[in-house]
Amino acid sequence: MVKVRKDKNNIYTKLLKDKKGISPVITTVILVAVGIALAVAIGLWMSGLVATFTRFEKLEVTSAYATGGGAKGWNVTITVKNTGSADATITMVMINGVPTTSVTGINWTKPSNTDPANGSVPISVGEIKTFQFNLDYNATIGNGKASSGITLNIVLHSAAGKDYPASVTLP
Repeated sequence: MVKVRKDKNNIYTKLLKDKKGISPVITTVILVAVGIALAVAIGLWMSGLVATFTRFEKLEVTSAYATGGGAKGWNVTITVKNTGSADATITMVMINGVPTTSVTGINWTKPSNTDPANGSVPISVGEIKTFQFNLDYNATIGNGKASSGITLNIVLHSAAGKDYPASVTLP
C-alpha cells in the first residue's frame, strides 16, 4: 500500500486545493435551462402526435341565396368551404327537414348534375364547393308547396354525422 504524505508540498494536496466547483447558482440555472428545453421539445413532439389523431371536419356556409321566381321557379345556390383539418363528404341534403329525394320538382345543376342524396360529394380540406339546384314553381316540399316569400331551411348532412344549415328566402 502506498502512503501519501500530508504536507504542503505533496502534489495530491496541491491538485485538490486548486480545484474549484461550479457555483450553486450557476448549477441551478443550467439545470432549469435543460429542464425547460426538454419540456419544450417533448411538448412540440406531443403536439405533432396529437394533431394527427385530432383531425376534424368543419364546413362553413359562405353564401346561400335564391334567384328567379314566378312561373320559372328558383335557382338556389349554397357555397361551402371546408375549414377543418379533415376531408368532409356530404351524403344528404334536406330542405325544411325533408330529404331532397322526397322533394318533387327539384333539379340539381351542381355538383356534376347529381343530387348529393344519390351520391356522396367529397369536399377536401380548404376546398370551396357550390351546391346548386333549380326548384320548380310547383315544387312540393313535404306537405308544403314552394312559393315566393317562404324560407327554405337547407341542411347539408355529412358522412361524419354533422349538419351544416343555411336559410334561403325565395324571392
